[in-house]
Amino acid sequence: MRKAIITSLLFLFSNISAFPQFYKSVLPSPEFTSALQKIVLDFRFNYKNIKDSLIIDDGGTQTYGSAIKLPGAKECLITYYNSKIDTSASWQATFYRGSNYSEALRAYQNTFRLVKKSHLNWIDHSLMRFTGYLETPKEEVGFATSTLLLDLEDKRYKRFVAEVDLVKSGFDNWEVQLNLLTKKQDDERF
Repeated sequence: MRKAIITSLLFLFSNISAFPQFYKSVLPSPEFTSALQKIVLDFRFNYKNIKDSLIIDDGGTQTYGSAIKLPGAKECLITYYNSKIDTSASWQATFYRGSNYSEALRAYQNTFRLVKKSHLNWIDHSLMRFTGYLETPKEEVGFATSTLLLDLEDKRYKRFVAEVDLVKSGFDNWEVQLNLLTKKQDDERF
């Protein structure tokens, strides 16, 4: 009897210590969530508070580095559009560049999961999060986009989305990007 109790207790303690490891593998890191929250909140100011140095100015657009970077991203950029119709900005992080489709697919799925599982605090300390479904890509198609909507009742964010893209670029290269932007009015989801 005593041996069964000791075995049960050892099993219980080993499983309790495994729970934090399980949650670490499923939930985004606090650093990821914090950075994403700062970026989402700065959307209200057209990303001006997190804008870093100018990288490209081609007249129609200006691209800046982002002072806030998501952990795991290779680069983070803010693009401003300079037209009479569109003066908005978009924020973009590149999570994968390479020729291995399996790695690109894993980065695409992981980026989607990190954004969807992040629980962000709004300015009044209420929780907000992204909702959406992962689009299953097909390698032969060459691209996939999964769109997540922000669960928030603020008209400034009515058309705000997070898009996770898996894109084939060139002959055999893949990119995985996260874009935080405003969708156009002709999009049927709005």
